[in-house]
Amino acid sequence: MAKQERAVRTRQSLIQSAAEVFAREGYAAASLAHISRLTGVSNGALHFHFETKRELARAVEEEAARRLRTITEDAPVDGARGSALQGLVEATHGLMSRLAEDVVVRAGFELGGEPALGATAGVRRYWQEWVEDMLERADREGVLADGVTPERVAPAIVAATVGFEVLGGRDRGWLSGQRIDAFWELVLPQLTGEAV
Repeated sequence: MAKQERAVRTRQSLIQSAAEVFAREGYAAASLAHISRLTGVSNGALHFHFETKRELARAVEEEAARRLRTITEDAPVDGARGSALQGLVEATHGLMSRLAEDVVVRAGFELGGEPALGATAGVRRYWQEWVEDMLERADREGVLADGVTPERVAPAIVAATVGFEVLGGRDRGWLSGQRIDAFWELVLPQLTGEAV
């Protein structure tokens, strides 16, 4: 059992180290030797868990997606705790906070746009689909203003939030709560037809 627990810890450490290297150097420049040194394991141990750099990058993306799902699942969108728009606002704050603090989430988003991995855009796609779902719920709740449809507004919100993520990679100020508040103070009145 102890051997199995150690293997799980090693795998998680490799994912964490790989995320740090991918976020700092980019996928193409990252080397498995550097990642194994950073983790403190041999190349053989790394290859026991991940045969290729692509496989390790996919594991980083999967872990980032798992962490993103935690953010979206915690959003108050069930009616008892809040509306879909409230959940969308809170999840956006949660995502930006996590991007500022969590290199695995940051690297997962960046890897989704990596041409060498194939254009899966996994984490970004999950975010896009979740935003679309929240806007469809808001429409069913009847809180969207006349003429505002999920199909029209979802691309703008997704593009803006992914833009914050990209710009926040170089300047964490883009991920601040104040910046996200200002965005929603501008957008929410257009969505609902009411002052925020």
